[in-house]
Amino acid sequence: MTEDFGFPFGCVAAVAAVIVADLAGATGHPWYALVTLGTVVLVAAYRGSPAAAAGVGVVAWALHTGFVLGRFGELTFDEPARLAAFVLASALVTGAVARAAVSTLQARQPALRVREPAVRAREFAGRVLRVP
Repeated sequence: MTEDFGFPFGCVAAVAAVIVADLAGATGHPWYALVTLGTVVLVAAYRGSPAAAAGVGVVAWALHTGFVLGRFGELTFDEPARLAAFVLASALVTGAVARAAVSTLQARQPALRVREPAVRAREFAGRVLRVP
């Protein structure tokens, strides 16, 4: 997933996650959908831009409150909806922190360069490719 398509891919993944969770019984057990949506938001925050990940988090919350907690697409603002917002915001922050940590570690580690002189490579190829 590139940063340019982070929001569209995240939204499609969130819808797919809600459908799969709903088929698994998320209306009776809302944690099914919250775990799958949290994973989508976490991956979006790790792989996409911060703005796209925040948008995916809002869409995921709306899907959860509108179609898992409430069945007709109407947003609910009760205690389970606040808990869902907290869980999805935590996934967003965790993904962003993980992305920052990995990029910092990659910037600190020098790239390993293996330099094989061209003459040695040609000599080796010449010896290997010789037919007796």
